Amino acid sequence: MAKNRKYRSAALRFGPALKAFLLCLFIAGSGIGYVWQKNQLYELGKQIKQREMRLTALNGQNEKLKQQLATMRSPVFLKARIKDLGLIEPPTTQIWRLPEPSRESQEQLPVQAETRIASSP
Repeated sequence: MAKNRKYRSAALRFGPALKAFLLCLFIAGSGIGYVWQKNQLYELGKQIKQREMRLTALNGQNEKLKQQLATMRSPVFLKARIKDLGLIEPPTTQIWRLPEPSRESQEQLPVQAETRIASSP
């Protein structure tokens, strides 16, 4: 004879409700995770766009500064600036010409410095 429902254990009566609750919780969690992920993608896309715009602006500013530097280094600009400041060219007796060291002497300098350091007590 079959047992009456009244005598079933509480775990058997509670099991299907628990399964349904966990399934609903999983579906709701997945939906919330999906929406959160889409929101994160949107925010990252906005950040990328802002940074690309800033990069473009900085590249433009860099080009302007390069042109300004080239203009300021030109001999015509420098001569005009010298005249504006009231500077004159120094006499040739005040100009010192220094010889440029050769490559061999430049390559030997670090070796000589190392030997001096090693030989000192």
